[in-house]
Amino acid sequence: MWLINSSIGRKLVMSITGMALILFMTFHVSMNVVALISADGYNWICGILGAHWYAVAATLVLAALAVIHILYAFILTIQNRRARGANRYDVTVKPAKVEWASQNMLVLGLIVLVGLVIHLCNFWAKMMLVDLTGIGDETLSANGVYWIRYTFSQPVYVVIYIVWIIALWFHLSHGFWSALQTVGWSGKKWFTRWKIISICYTTIICLGFLAVVVAYGLGLVGGDCGGGTCPVEASAACGIN
Repeated sequence: MWLINSSIGRKLVMSITGMALILFMTFHVSMNVVALISADGYNWICGILGAHWYAVAATLVLAALAVIHILYAFILTIQNRRARGANRYDVTVKPAKVEWASQNMLVLGLIVLVGLVIHLCNFWAKMMLVDLTGIGDETLSANGVYWIRYTFSQPVYVVIYIVWIIALWFHLSHGFWSALQTVGWSGKKWFTRWKIISICYTTIICLGFLAVVVAYGLGLVGGDCGGGTCPVEASAACGIN
């Protein structure tokens, strides 16, 4: 099958899965921003998602897209290195026109992957996974604000998430327009336009994520954890005496 065996096919798969993941992040950041406005509103969204069949199905699809995207990234990297052979060591000066993000997409992708694993442990494992397995505190499985406050009350996670978001910005800002170019939506006229659009769009997404991390990390978001008050065991994390 040419999508697997040819270089163009692999790049096309990378592009399509990448754009699908960007669409998900657009939804995710839109949901997260609600946590800056209303704890109850954010928890209501968490409750709607929960472990319902459509949310579980969407999670499985996203997981499949992420795995395919990551696997193809490694395959293409190995393929490119083999194509260059020993000659890849001959050039010590990198071309000025090649973007830094383009030269370091695999490293940026690995940082994004590590951040994703940490994020899943901090939120998904304590929310949807608890609903699915019944292992853990089910009274907190839909209380997303609780977990946001708890996680970002720890400075180490604030730093980790900021680094993750910065790496995500570099990865997406290059990957966005590169994916569009691969699928043939980038002619001479639109090449520069798509690059500008991708940078602006990626910046909006990442600023949304960053706003939640910084606001909760600095304690700028007041109020409770949704549903009235924070649970007793979370009082210290939520800043309640």
